[in-house]
Amino acid sequence: MDRKQILGKLADNSRTYDFAVIGGGATGLGVAVDAASRGYSVVMLEQHDFTKATSSRSTKLVHGGVRYLAQGNVGLVVEALRERGILKDNAPHLVKDQRFVIGAYRWWEKWFYTIGLTMYDILAGKRGFGRSLPMSVKKVEKEIPRIQRKGLRGGIVYHDGQFDDSRLAINLMQTAVDKGAIVLNYVKVTGLLKDSAGKVSGVTAVDQLEGGKFTVKARSVINATGIFVDEILRMDDPTAADIVRPSQGVHLIVDKSFLGGDSAIMIPKTSDGRVLFVVPWHDKVILGTTDTPLEEFVLEPRALPEEIEFILKTAGQYLDRQPTREDVLCVYAGLRPLAAPKPGTDPTKTKELSRSHKVIVSDSNLVTITGGKWTTYRDMAEDTIDKAIEATGIEKKKCVTRKLHIHGYKKNVDRSNFRYVYGSDEDKILAMEKQDPQLARRLHPRLQNTVSEVVWAVRNEQAHTVEDVLARRFRALFLDARAAMDMAPDVARIMAGELGKDQKWIDDQVKAFNEDALGYLLVPYTPQSPPAEKGTR
Repeated sequence: MDRKQILGKLADNSRTYDFAVIGGGATGLGVAVDAASRGYSVVMLEQHDFTKATSSRSTKLVHGGVRYLAQGNVGLVVEALRERGILKDNAPHLVKDQRFVIGAYRWWEKWFYTIGLTMYDILAGKRGFGRSLPMSVKKVEKEIPRIQRKGLRGGIVYHDGQFDDSRLAINLMQTAVDKGAIVLNYVKVTGLLKDSAGKVSGVTAVDQLEGGKFTVKARSVINATGIFVDEILRMDDPTAADIVRPSQGVHLIVDKSFLGGDSAIMIPKTSDGRVLFVVPWHDKVILGTTDTPLEEFVLEPRALPEEIEFILKTAGQYLDRQPTREDVLCVYAGLRPLAAPKPGTDPTKTKELSRSHKVIVSDSNLVTITGGKWTTYRDMAEDTIDKAIEATGIEKKKCVTRKLHIHGYKKNVDRSNFRYVYGSDEDKILAMEKQDPQLARRLHPRLQNTVSEVVWAVRNEQAHTVEDVLARRFRALFLDARAAMDMAPDVARIMAGELGKDQKWIDDQVKAFNEDALGYLLVPYTPQSPPAEKGTR
């Protein structure tokens, strides 16, 4: 069923769905999967693209949170470690074991962190990824060839999970659809419907691509809009106080040569008291993150100069080669929707605000889920649906997501193959290329993505814009922003052929993408578009 058919189905106001979910990030998609897999009728609407905001801009870690253990938040760590194991079981093609090394530069650090991380292993129990062990200087240098050796006294190795956030989101969208949910991006909720008793009974919405308006009637409405939850809450009650506040996290992408190996570095305490990671990801390295309080929620946050300098300087203290602005292939920023600070607390100390999730049911039965993180998305979704059932009296059905294989499920993927993120869908892409060899053409010499992946994204992953493809289906924008800009004209032409769009659409898409992508660069961009082959492909 294509988008027009789905919108036509939603235009039929004779049906009342069990759940209408607002928001297509990690939380909203998780809620849609949970409800649909229980057998409920579900509509999920996202105002932009799936994970456009916070959920595509993480540190790409599925982890229990070593920092939370240090803060004494054992409950959150136990929950996250349990969910880390469940996610690896349910999406083994996307979640993998990642070795982390903490370099010890003071005499007491090796044994201090070994004891703490052993507790981390104990809390993980049977779902642990591997033992934490002390390491000699020689072993640390072998594990991290480019680590700063001056003053190194050894180290500690521990294990956590790594994943691709937007690729998991696409698979969650597909899982929800596989289970019967209606899931749409580029549909903005503009208001809430209420019955004669003042209870929320659905939503009004507008199609952001074609402009059509419609209503969706539902027995329960879930507000899972992340950084925009307060906006929806004020649709319910214009006098509602803000319940979240933004904290910005910035990451830099550099070449894999800065690490020289497959293991990551965890810096347990930076000058601002945070944890900093240096992590290999898709043949590149992520440096991050920051925790900067801001005043405004926006879809495209930008890194502050001081955040960039902080990451470069701090990473350089633990690497034998100091990264510079010229080395940065991409800089991206995301906003965390943290719980608003209590009166009398210091609003600048965002690292101390709770990362636990919270489900709120208003007098009108609007259900709002806030907080949490990618690792615990499944548990958050289960809690949300359970509370929505309790509030509205919907027939109770058991949650099944603890052992629900996510779309694309495939064990033992070859991670040297750049397409491993597609899991079981990779065979379908290869079949397309076999039928039409032109689809196997690479789009850029520095990245391995092909024409077939653009076609697949349009046909099977609800990609509607060049940004959808290059930022969240390929991750090209996050890996090498200049390469992504080079690819934009070619990708636009291929998409136009699939979507039946004209040259004006192509030009507008390239212009819009390039204007946005410039914000991911630290040095000026010079276009170097590879020559396109004849035709749209």
